[in-house]
Amino acid sequence: MAMYTKRRRANTADTLSAVFGALADPTRRAMLDRLKSGALTVTELGAPFNMAQPTISKHLKVLENAGLVVRGKNAQLRPRALTPEPLEEASAYLDQFRSIWEGTLDRLELYLKELQSGQ
Repeated sequence: MAMYTKRRRANTADTLSAVFGALADPTRRAMLDRLKSGALTVTELGAPFNMAQPTISKHLKVLENAGLVVRGKNAQLRPRALTPEPLEEASAYLDQFRSIWEGTLDRLELYLKELQSGQ
């Protein structure tokens, strides 16, 4: 059984910047998608990507620095696993704006109904 170590994270504002920065890259998002089903070794994680090992490692370092991935210690394998907490923090941040988006959509819906009833 692998033991996992988490990197120490910065304050919430810095965490959000790191999380959104990590999520900005489609390869890193694909890596997170692959980790949803469980821990993978670096080789397993990088298999579907046409990238050199150092490039895969750089992507993993970004994910680890954002706190999205933890590194395991299982002999020589060093599996990686998903940690959802930073995603929860990012979701909570975005939820603050949900009422604004929903209010805008509600007003747009009312406006469209007014236009349709006036025809």
